[in-house]
Amino acid sequence: MIAVIDYKAGNLTSVVKALKFLDARDVVVTQSPDDVLRAEKIVLPGVGHFQATQLLKDLGLTEAVREAVGRGVPFLGICVGLQWLYEGSTEAPETDGLGHFASQCERFPAVYEGAELKSPHVGWNSLEKIRPDSRLLRGVAEGAFVYFTHSWRAPVSGDTAAVTNYGGAFTSAVERDNVMGVQFHPEKSADVGLRVLRNFVEL
Repeated sequence: MIAVIDYKAGNLTSVVKALKFLDARDVVVTQSPDDVLRAEKIVLPGVGHFQATQLLKDLGLTEAVREAVGRGVPFLGICVGLQWLYEGSTEAPETDGLGHFASQCERFPAVYEGAELKSPHVGWNSLEKIRPDSRLLRGVAEGAFVYFTHSWRAPVSGDTAAVTNYGGAFTSAVERDNVMGVQFHPEKSADVGLRVLRNFVEL
């Protein structure tokens, strides 16, 4: 069973539709910690404000995810779902992330290299420096284009699986063992996005 976590701020319909298109069996949209603990894989889609992720803690889902990933259950965070894997975000300093990856997510700078930088970063942009050992991005070509819409971003670190450049380099995919995240929306990223989701489903 693939548990798709609903915290009332995710683009659930498109993600579930994409998973079912890939013949993923038994996709369950849930707010239940029990479902998360029983799941073979977990997906956390997300759009909107980081503060909305507080509901994950309030419902006991944060601890359920922590326990499941500790047992090796594959986890995929999408957009704000990727940001939640970090310690937190300057968008909502009082709201804790999962803390699986070190550091905070921060807003794009207002000015970059002397010019005004538009935020949010919306539209198609490329995946660069794809890590050769990434299971999530297996078969995705260097420079492949995917679809973004976000104003906050994760820093580049040793766990970064791909970077994208907009106002400097940021983490567009992160991966450590069974815990993975993408800042872009695979469900809106045509064939490349479906490839990413298929790689996750087939783990």
